[in-house]
Amino acid sequence: MEWLATAEFAFNNKVHIATKSSLFKVNYEREPRVGFDIRKKEKHVKAEEFAKEMKDRHEKVKAALVKSQEKMKRYADKNRKEVEKYKVGDKVLISIKDFLMKLIKRVIEKLMEKYIGPYVVKKIVSENAVELELLVLLRIYLVVKIRRIVKYQEQIEGQKKILPLLVEIEGGKV
Repeated sequence: MEWLATAEFAFNNKVHIATKSSLFKVNYEREPRVGFDIRKKEKHVKAEEFAKEMKDRHEKVKAALVKSQEKMKRYADKNRKEVEKYKVGDKVLISIKDFLMKLIKRVIEKLMEKYIGPYVVKKIVSENAVELELLVLLRIYLVVKIRRIVKYQEQIEGQKKILPLLVEIEGGKV
């Protein structure tokens, strides 16, 4: 607590990248006092003039922040894509990318499935998360981010895997 005032002073005195001025100067139209200078008793600028200057400064700062925000949004939206909408009852597959070692302990990760399931959507938590009906054995939280699931597509006739016949080796053992 003893350093709180110092931290606040340092934060308010730092020049912000987007506005090109300190927060203190934006709010009070002057730099903060550093040290023990004695205030002079003289007339202040007219209140209307001061208010106009402050309004102009706030508009400039607001415009700079809007410009900065648009730039950040453009950068963030660069790699975004439309999110698929899920409904209660949809079947989905879960990516095993994040809990690979917890879920299945196999030696060869290259040959493992990338998704497991299908699991049924139990509840829509938000536009970015759904609650699934999962097995207790998975030991993962029931609410999953949308970016970690894909819609399950039923296999069409003739697409099912046909296991090869066993090969007989001389001597009758496989």
